[in-house]
Amino acid sequence: MTDADETTKLLTGSADSTARLWDASTGQELFQFQFHEPCRAVKFSVGERLAALSTDPFMESVSAIRMVSIADNIEDQTAEVIRTINGPRGRITRLHWTDVNSTLICASEDGYVRRYDVETGKPLAEEKLHEGTIQDLQMAADGSHFITASVDRTAKLVDTKTLEVLKVYKSEVPINSAAISPIFNHVLIGGGQEAARVTTTANRAGHFEARFFHKIFEEEIAQVRGHFGPINAVAFSPDGTAFASGGEEGYVRLHHFDADYFTQN
Repeated sequence: MTDADETTKLLTGSADSTARLWDASTGQELFQFQFHEPCRAVKFSVGERLAALSTDPFMESVSAIRMVSIADNIEDQTAEVIRTINGPRGRITRLHWTDVNSTLICASEDGYVRRYDVETGKPLAEEKLHEGTIQDLQMAADGSHFITASVDRTAKLVDTKTLEVLKVYKSEVPINSAAISPIFNHVLIGGGQEAARVTTTANRAGHFEARFFHKIFEEEIAQVRGHFGPINAVAFSPDGTAFASGGEEGYVRLHHFDADYFTQN
């Protein structure tokens, strides 16, 4: 959650069947939502009065999206689930609020992206965009399009309204995360050879670099090395002057672009 452009709260989901609210400045746990199934994807709504949380299939349960209210004062916070949307049989890996909180877009391990009506819970559209699990889905700053990342070795730029694939970015290895620059026509992908096979190859053969592609021309334009395991998460800073990457080996790296990056684009 943000206040005057400063992050105040963090929401996380875990395989321990909880989602937790944290104070972003102190790291103090503020509240815990308890479920019966592992919690995977979480997302604050626009305006941050609501949050959506996905839970995995477990025992007799299918995947689900659960919506909760986020109170201004933590003393007023409750664990009440105000709406539940049943999802596909497989896991929902990422979700985003769109259309001024009237719809939710969800990515799943079956390769589909689906849109749901928040009020009714009914599916509005679905498209199979990948042949493998979609590991990440990140929105453009204006919400008009988003990027997906998949173990099928592609990242795809997709129109938010139509779910039409606009561009495809290809890799030699599974892609675990992808992000869109808020200031330039650049996309960033991270991934690498599967962790189980990392020890059998040289570092360079694992393709553990953060890789930049031109958003329009789909061409790779740069690589940034540093990780020695698969990259599981990438993100641009809101002002586009830096990016972060998190790797399987346990390191999070923050990279600030030098002056040439801004003068050559």
